[in-house]
Amino acid sequence: MKVGMVAYHYPHAEHREEFIARLHQVVEFFRRTPGCLSADCWVTADNDAVISTVQWESEAAFGASFAAVRASGLDLTYDERESRPREIIRLVAA
Repeated sequence: MKVGMVAYHYPHAEHREEFIARLHQVVEFFRRTPGCLSADCWVTADNDAVISTVQWESEAAFGASFAAVRASGLDLTYDERESRPREIIRLVAA
């Protein structure tokens, strides 16, 4: 069963471009992991949030993909560069 994730990120304006660049690195890494069907980075029309979307072929692929990203050393840290906590929504195919 396909699974997905939508994550809303709220970087401070002075960190927005750097945050988007970091997120693009993560998205590109996800795309190369086995079982990842798609990964994208979006910005809301009002420029309030940066949104990442990822879709995997299975729960197992999701777990392995996330483990690989964490082990890669890419910057996934939530810190003072963001104005409020991330909102992460897990999805399963209907």
